[in-house]
Amino acid sequence: MNRRASAIFPLLFVVLWSTGFIGARLGLPHAPPLTFLWIRYLAVLVCMVLVAWLTRAPWPSSARAWMHIGMAGLLLHGVYLGGVFIAISKGLPAGVTSLVVGLQPLLTAVGAGWLLRETVRQRQWLGLLLGLVGIGLVVSSKLGTAFSGDALWPALAALGGITAGTLYQKRFCPPFDWRTGAVAQFLPTALLTLLAAWCTESMQVQCTGEFVFALAWLVLVLSLGAVSLLNWLIRHTEAVNVASLFYLVPPCTALVAWLLFGEVFSGAALVGMGLTVCGVYLARK
Repeated sequence: MNRRASAIFPLLFVVLWSTGFIGARLGLPHAPPLTFLWIRYLAVLVCMVLVAWLTRAPWPSSARAWMHIGMAGLLLHGVYLGGVFIAISKGLPAGVTSLVVGLQPLLTAVGAGWLLRETVRQRQWLGLLLGLVGIGLVVSSKLGTAFSGDALWPALAALGGITAGTLYQKRFCPPFDWRTGAVAQFLPTALLTLLAAWCTESMQVQCTGEFVFALAWLVLVLSLGAVSLLNWLIRHTEAVNVASLFYLVPPCTALVAWLLFGEVFSGAALVGMGLTVCGVYLARK
């Protein structure tokens, strides 16, 4: 099972994670970013508490475990998703956001050597750099849109959150059940997101069909599906291997956008996709 899972789960994670833009694209016009995320987190908590209760899943065994899992969730979900959603709502193009967050595998590689004592080989460094070049080519056609400097800071915060969260969970979190672990991760995230939304946003929501669909998609596909796979990958593989998968997200997102919305991409983007795939192949052990 582990061998089959280690082959299928990374690809499945990339595909599911890449569809997150659907929820942002459809939901953000109908709700402020933090309010939208808070409703999403609340829905995830209700679902996962019910699932954990029905299946009698084991809960974290100590207050220390709760604290570490909650901190990892706050970084991986609260800071990362909050930063991405705020950046997009402020007018930062999705391509620029992808490029900023695309620095994460390189930062994770540095942190893995420093904090986790993982050995990052020359072949992996080459793959990480090649993947970053590939992402730049994929999103190059969308970098010309003007945007304010204020929109860039949330994206940088998102980059820090996803990098720190990956390293923190790998370093400090004990093995945990994916059902109860989701509760431990999303509980502090929901509370702090609610506080931030209450202080900075109107919290007015237009409950349209698009909003309901976007919310359901983000809860069921992203928060329950992709996040559970991400937790499994962090627990069972090296941090650099997990981080390198994020290089595949922008090319996969471009393909999904082409299939669903007819968005076109240039020849440079096709070359970038090929470089990204090669880079991930070199970066993963």
